[in-house]
Amino acid sequence: MNWKEYVSKTNLIVQGTAFGFNSPATEVVLQDLLFQFCLDELPLELEELYTQTDGIFEILDGQEIGDLIWPASKAVQINREYRNQPDFKNLYMSFDQLFFVSDAGNGDLFGFVTLNGKFYRRDIFVWNHEDDSRTWVAPDLAKFIEWWANGTISV
Repeated sequence: MNWKEYVSKTNLIVQGTAFGFNSPATEVVLQDLLFQFCLDELPLELEELYTQTDGIFEILDGQEIGDLIWPASKAVQINREYRNQPDFKNLYMSFDQLFFVSDAGNGDLFGFVTLNGKFYRRDIFVWNHEDDSRTWVAPDLAKFIEWWANGTISV
């Protein structure tokens, strides 16, 4: 899939918001991401996105306002933080089965389910920071981007 084209078409749905694209993630960055979390591979959609653009950011009135999909380095940082934060281990279920790629801006995080280094599903789930629930929000990354951008997904 051509992610820049897809997101640009999705942008037609969202009035007033534009999306920007980073340079593609390097192979070194992607290999480090896999190594950091003992992953065999990324979901195909996410790998394709990262090889075309290292994250997608939102622009409103000419100002960057946040990430629609995090750059790979931010995904590494946030996932490492949530998995290794000592206080979180006492407050929340394990984050080892989730790989986060985006946030809602309110503390909730979006990600894929992973088990034993593999991604068996393409679905995106949201982790609710207030009640520690994990809820299905989209069947795949493309629908997540579309639905999050147009407000179908709200948290």
